[in-house]
Amino acid sequence: MWVRMLDEDPGQPHTHRDPSSMRGAVIVLAVLGVTSGEALHLIHLPATRTVAENAPPATLVHEFSVNLSVSLSPVMPGFPMVANPSPFTEAFRVNRLSGTDFEVVTSGKEQLDFETGPKVFDLQIYVKDDVGVTDLQVLTVQVTDVNEPPQFLGNLAQGLNLYVTERTNPGFIYQVEAFDPEDTSQNVPLSYFLISPSKNFRVSADGTLFSTTELDFEAGHKSFSLLVGVRDSWNLTASTTLRVTIVNINDEIPRFTSPRREYSIPEEVRPGTIVANITAEDPDDEGVPGHLLYSITTVSSYFVIDQLTGTIQVAQRLDRDAGELRQNPIVSLEVLVRDRPSGGQENRIQITFTVEDINDNPATCSKLTFSIMLTENAANGTLLLDLNKFCFDDDSEAPNNKFNFTTPSGAGSSGRFSQRPAGSGRIVLTADLDCENPSNIAAGNAYKVIIQVQDVAPPHYKNNIYIFIVTSPENEFPLTFDRPSYVFDVSETRPARTRVGRVQATDADFPQRSVLYSISSGGASLQHPNIFWINPKTGELQLVTKADHETTAVYTLTVEAANGEDTSSATVTVNILGENDEKPICTPNFYFMAIPVDLKVGTNIQNFKLTCTDLDSSPRSFRYSIGSGNVNSHFTLSPSAGSNITRLLLASPFRYAGGLDEIWDYKLLIYITDDNLLSGRTKAEALVETGTVTLSVKVTPHPTSIVTPVPRPRITYQILRENTYSSSAWYVPFIITLGAVVLVGLLGSLMVLLAKAVYRHCSSVTRKDKKHLTKKEDRKTVKKEAVVQSVQMNTVFDGEATDPVTGEIYEFNSKTGARRWKGPLAQLPNWPEPGPQPGGTAAGRQ
Repeated sequence: MWVRMLDEDPGQPHTHRDPSSMRGAVIVLAVLGVTSGEALHLIHLPATRTVAENAPPATLVHEFSVNLSVSLSPVMPGFPMVANPSPFTEAFRVNRLSGTDFEVVTSGKEQLDFETGPKVFDLQIYVKDDVGVTDLQVLTVQVTDVNEPPQFLGNLAQGLNLYVTERTNPGFIYQVEAFDPEDTSQNVPLSYFLISPSKNFRVSADGTLFSTTELDFEAGHKSFSLLVGVRDSWNLTASTTLRVTIVNINDEIPRFTSPRREYSIPEEVRPGTIVANITAEDPDDEGVPGHLLYSITTVSSYFVIDQLTGTIQVAQRLDRDAGELRQNPIVSLEVLVRDRPSGGQENRIQITFTVEDINDNPATCSKLTFSIMLTENAANGTLLLDLNKFCFDDDSEAPNNKFNFTTPSGAGSSGRFSQRPAGSGRIVLTADLDCENPSNIAAGNAYKVIIQVQDVAPPHYKNNIYIFIVTSPENEFPLTFDRPSYVFDVSETRPARTRVGRVQATDADFPQRSVLYSISSGGASLQHPNIFWINPKTGELQLVTKADHETTAVYTLTVEAANGEDTSSATVTVNILGENDEKPICTPNFYFMAIPVDLKVGTNIQNFKLTCTDLDSSPRSFRYSIGSGNVNSHFTLSPSAGSNITRLLLASPFRYAGGLDEIWDYKLLIYITDDNLLSGRTKAEALVETGTVTLSVKVTPHPTSIVTPVPRPRITYQILRENTYSSSAWYVPFIITLGAVVLVGLLGSLMVLLAKAVYRHCSSVTRKDKKHLTKKEDRKTVKKEAVVQSVQMNTVFDGEATDPVTGEIYEFNSKTGARRWKGPLAQLPNWPEPGPQPGGTAAGRQ
């Protein structure tokens, strides 16, 4: 277990403390840690770490561990996690190395850039275990700068084509520019240079490209490839290629060589399709294909021309049925051709494109799914739907924009729906929709009609139209029970949730609605507002609790059924069948008697009689027997059966002198059974219940002297104490036991600390002090004896009886047999010590 001293700063060095006090504090905190369970902790956090910019994914940032709680509950899956990073970022994640070891690495989802992004991130590392204990610490990540080489931007990074006309005076050609994340932000200039030296070109330190000679196309200097480099202040370099092309000068107007000027193209040609090829030639090229540039001067979004080849392509969708092409399908363009060099010659030509309509739009409808509700009494010929109000074709010209409708079809709709006239799209009802009609019931009183709308012109595009027709039922028949009344029988011994019977109500209307059942009246008892429950869906009647035949033998219930439209009620009579489920109850339940040793056989002992009652048995149905305790069969009950009253008789004399009897105190367990007179039913079929009574009989020997007792009124008190415990209150002993365990643990810890302190203190005392310690031990012994005495005084005496010899009243415990005199012992008469009896010892007062 990990324990930290309360007054110890984790970031400061340890100071000297008394070891014993430290151990005591650790023990107390350990015990408190056990009770609280809050020991989950992140180790090696908080912390500050650095990571280089542009670090690749899975770069290690920091490693840490998790100290589990004392319950050793593992860390939940998905934890630890980075929660609420500041500023927000997804550049980091947590990887699991083992059960308690983890690492923070870069995720690769975001690039760390020192120059453009945040330089410090505060990551909150959040951990949680299976029992819900959490911890949160902060990991600060600082992004460090890494020197990066210069970069050429845009097209210059991939190389650049430069064009220079021939015979141009030496001088400026192009300004080369590069970017360095470090030097540019600090206004430190970059240094440019030519990697491959050239006598025709040079690059200044600031990146300016100059021509050093006059360039002559006819002399063979048609193009040059220059490798330009750039260097930053850290001596890192980058390079790119400049391709310098010398442009020939010409003075002739280009001539168009393509013969066509008018083109017809169908609509919906895919963008990128070549629809025309405009060609031209330059006389200055002397038979060699010239470098001509083509362009369209007319504003048009439908076509583009390749400036080098003159091919005209479709730039976007050509939809003859929408936009400006629906009004005017003719598109006119002016094509311009010119020499490549600036200051050259040019020529123009007019061409025309006609966009032709095709059947590319299927006939469709603004709605393709319709739901119609009809009453079951709707008349034949009723117009259900006119599809012409919803259907259309977007094609611009006939016959491409014409359509019709196919014959209706669909499962269960045959003969019930049709078009009038055929193909018109007017759907009418042609048969009855009675919900009680067997054929309509088979179709579920719901119909699906499928009609296709299709083009007249090829390729005859089609669209399915789905019409769902549902019949709305009308309430034509009442809700009735299958019987006007019900009679059910149930035994009073049946437990709760026993099925009593089932009622059922139906409605001839279709579709049938679900019926809900309820008990509107009846079924109450003195202890329960209703001992019956009916399943609202099935109508099954069940017991909520056990019924008692002796309390109520017949229940009359009113059960109501409802289906949202109608209600109906029926009478339910439930007969509670009586069973022998009650035990005999006798008074007194416990009795103490003292008899002399020479009591005459057949004597009714102290005129004792036992009176028994049973709620479900007749007074003549009892049978009595003596169970344990009747040693040598000295006692008997009369009568033993057939009456609710019986008496205890002495059946045989005591023979202590001959050694046959040795017991002076008898504890008799009397069994009372109510199965004696069950004529007409076999014992296997009958339910038998048995009650018990406990009698305590004390045999007193002859006293050596006779003391006339003072008569006192004989009063017998019977006190019944009962502990009631409900199984639903299981948590009460659990909480008490748990609290006691925690309290014992705390007290044990404090006792250990106290014992250690006493041991250290007593190590230096004298022998005289040891004698004093002996006196303390004696006091501890006295204290233990006092505790024992207090336990004895807590005995509960729940009954009283009169001693037959002395007439004194004493109290007794009916379970343990413990007894004590009710009055002071000093007031009792002094009995002489009885002489020894053969076969046993004299019995004294207890």
